[in-house]
Amino acid sequence: MVVVSHFLKWIYTARVSERAAAASALARAYINSELPFEDRCAAEAALTLLLDDASSKVRLAMAEALSMSHHAPLQIISALASDQPEVAGVVLARSPLLTDADLINRVAASQKATQTLIADRPLVSMALSAAIAEIGEAEACAVLLANSGADIASLSFRRMAERHGHLPLVREALISDIRLPADCRHMLLIKLGETLKTSPLVMALMGTARAERVMRDACVKASVTLIEGTRPEEHAALIEHLRLRGDLTASFLIRTIAHGKVDFFGSTLVALSQQSEQRVRALLAGGHDVALQALFRSAGLAAATHAIILRALKIWREVANGERVAGVQEVSWLMLKELGGQSADGDLAILVKSIHLNALRENARGHALAIAAA
Repeated sequence: MVVVSHFLKWIYTARVSERAAAASALARAYINSELPFEDRCAAEAALTLLLDDASSKVRLAMAEALSMSHHAPLQIISALASDQPEVAGVVLARSPLLTDADLINRVAASQKATQTLIADRPLVSMALSAAIAEIGEAEACAVLLANSGADIASLSFRRMAERHGHLPLVREALISDIRLPADCRHMLLIKLGETLKTSPLVMALMGTARAERVMRDACVKASVTLIEGTRPEEHAALIEHLRLRGDLTASFLIRTIAHGKVDFFGSTLVALSQQSEQRVRALLAGGHDVALQALFRSAGLAAATHAIILRALKIWREVANGERVAGVQEVSWLMLKELGGQSADGDLAILVKSIHLNALRENARGHALAIAAA
């Protein structure tokens, strides 16, 4: 107590650098030393007084010394967290004494820089992540996504995609995160397509109508590709997302079966037909045509689509059983033959022809790249 008494008299005449060094030493002694109770109370009183120091350097020295301790005085940590940004930032980024409620309130009341510091804390709870996702600036959301210590709920991923998915900074951070749910990936694909089709360059090159058509086709193709990286347990969420957007169309389902996405096709039939997953899987694996057509009808698929779906399904069964080697090019060609071949017309034939032509292009491109790499 004698030392603290001298210290309190001395600080009024000491230089800023000396006060800062003394504040740091006193703070470290408080958290690291086994002080007697009375000395500990005196040190705490002195640290509290230093909160009123005119120089931010003194308060910053305290913040750096106390910010990572579980034993720092709570009232001092709280005051430092409300100090000017350079001081508060140290505490907000590190202190284990700040509760989720404290941090959520500061996310709501603070600017981008403070939100970013909180998002980069070593551990970020699901509740705090949800607050940042809901009200945080784009930069804070990007930092949160890059933080391996952040626990992020699926709903929070979705809110970040909805709020900031049109911005490259957040979109790229979301897409590179392996935790991102499949329906959020699809949402980002759509946002990217919408951004591109309204680009002045794209509008000048293609015009409004053609840009709309090209981007819609590109999004559909990308959606089919997206299924490859979607875990089976995420199928239901992606299907519901597509259904709500109006993208779960017969043409989309025909594309999925042509590309061999049989598991996803089965998940879709489960959702649309309201039949059990076990029954649908059994029918797709070995059901007769009549039973499969009844399943397709219950899922709302038009009778005109049944034959080509059955043809594709039989080929993929043979591939799965090791009885045949085939890819999208051959499957789509045989689906087209089911409709009458190249001379067939109508919307269904146009769709299958486009799938086949795209498969031809992709295979040719792959062949050319293989030759070039040889």
